[in-house]
Amino acid sequence: MYNNQLLIESLKNLSRLLPLKSFSIYNNEISLYVKIDYLEYAMIFLKLNTFSQYKILSSITGVDYIYNKFRFEICYDLLSLTYNNRIKLKVYTDELTGVNSCEKIYSTANWYECEIWDLFGIFFKNHSNLKRILTDYGFLGNPLKKDFPLSGFIEVKYNENKKKIISEPLEFSQEYRTFNYLNPWD
Repeated sequence: MYNNQLLIESLKNLSRLLPLKSFSIYNNEISLYVKIDYLEYAMIFLKLNTFSQYKILSSITGVDYIYNKFRFEICYDLLSLTYNNRIKLKVYTDELTGVNSCEKIYSTANWYECEIWDLFGIFFKNHSNLKRILTDYGFLGNPLKKDFPLSGFIEVKYNENKKKIISEPLEFSQEYRTFNYLNPWD
């Protein structure tokens, strides 16, 4: 109990130095919520500050909350080997607002930002080479967006007559489609 109280007090002091929106602790995991404009500043502070030293970016993940105003949450997992500690830095954005790239601060951000761009369609400003890395070159859409159809837009299959793989637009008859508008996450 004493350690949690000490942790909360230190996070309150940290919030005086960083432009945090809020912070949370769940199962001894610390999450800091930052405004999107101050993301780079917070990353540099957490990396270079003597009392944090989060020198490793272990992953960047995205979540799509389709019914929220800022529907995308981007979570940066930082690791401090010096203090044997992890922290999550989270920002929220919408479909139109780009996020500043952290590639110059952490080189591992290059791959993760390309992956999020490919799967969610979240644009990263000032990224050196933002491209699709997991989907095909001509792929339309972003597969991890919750408004993306589960079956995709094209069907890829092997044609016995032509003896090759073909891709063609996917067509469904309306009578075989079900439109369930209930949200299973509510």
